[in-house]
Amino acid sequence: MKISRGTLAAAGAYVLWGFFPIYWKFLQSVSPLEILIHRILWSLVVVLALLALQRQWQWLAEGLARPAILRTFVVTGILLAVNWLVYIWANNNGHIVEASLGYFITPLVNVLLGLLFLHERLRRAQWLAIGIAAAGVLYLLLNASGLLWISLTLAFSFGIYGLLRKTAQLGSLPGLTVEMIVLCLPALAYALFLQSSGQAVFAHGPASTTILLALSGVVTAVPLLLFAHGARQVTLTSLGVLQYIAPTLQFLIGVLLYGERFTTHRVIGFSLIWLALVIYAWDSYQLSRNP
Repeated sequence: MKISRGTLAAAGAYVLWGFFPIYWKFLQSVSPLEILIHRILWSLVVVLALLALQRQWQWLAEGLARPAILRTFVVTGILLAVNWLVYIWANNNGHIVEASLGYFITPLVNVLLGLLFLHERLRRAQWLAIGIAAAGVLYLLLNASGLLWISLTLAFSFGIYGLLRKTAQLGSLPGLTVEMIVLCLPALAYALFLQSSGQAVFAHGPASTTILLALSGVVTAVPLLLFAHGARQVTLTSLGVLQYIAPTLQFLIGVLLYGERFTTHRVIGFSLIWLALVIYAWDSYQLSRNP
């Protein structure tokens, strides 16, 4: 079975995102907002360096010069910042499982957006898989004892982000660069405020913390570029299935590594979701053998 480069790129992004909880836990002593601004500023450094290497400045200039394109990336930049901030806060405050639930819901949001705006169609087995996954997510929502606003905010912010990036006129790297440029001014202003007021951890705390904050640009940019590249080549429905990789890994890390609760309700809900994944994967395998 031949797997497309777009599928590999998207899957790689989700695997990397799946291990994010471990990285952000090392920065638990830093406020979520300070982590966020360093993700933005260092990500901008990384993407500008990549643009310089690839000499893609003409695409960046087009994105900044055309109001329609710029408006789209202002929205996607804001969605990205909201998603990052909520996820970091949830991760470092003992809500990794709630965050993983948000990313389990995201594929269903993608399917809904794909049906409504891109007129994508599902095969019968896909409908069955999505229906079972929806039942699992609904069960978790109805029986959840945690903070559901975390799950819902993550799901809808990233679902809408994926739709807008799929239909955007700029490629993955120029698009991410425009998003970071949009966010860099408020991020830089807040970074300077933290430094001047003596509240900054960066360059004032342990050297390991400063290094991890600086590396957050690379850690952030690589999976985002993989996602943006893959999102333009595969359907939103396929993205929806691949997205279960990241929350599954995050869930396992939250429960097994950091000791978050794994209740009976969560066993039932997550089992339904995993069953849906098996059905969808089998259907995709059969289709690849008999296109």
